[in-house]
Amino acid sequence: MKRSSKTAGTSFYNTILKATPQELIDALGKPDYFDNTGMSKTNMEYSLETSNGIHFTIYDWKEYRPLHMDERIEFHIGGFNGTQTEEAKWEVISLWVNKLK
Repeated sequence: MKRSSKTAGTSFYNTILKATPQELIDALGKPDYFDNTGMSKTNMEYSLETSNGIHFTIYDWKEYRPLHMDERIEFHIGGFNGTQTEEAKWEVISLWVNKLK
């Protein structure tokens, strides 16, 4: 999985990933955007591309508070359609599980 600059126009298709901010950082590295003040609609966001070339985003949405790094929340996955966001979710989960081994 690599970073993407082609995520403009992605949308939320009801695909979520329950994780802590620290779990995502451990699996995906430093977020592309991280301002954990709670002053914006998002505190952290990734722009990524799957191994199959699917461009997508992962972000918290409207928490409006600083996130605790060990707090499990719902992260939204944005993409160009629901099938792609589900595929992206499972690739992130697979990567996450493999990093735990």
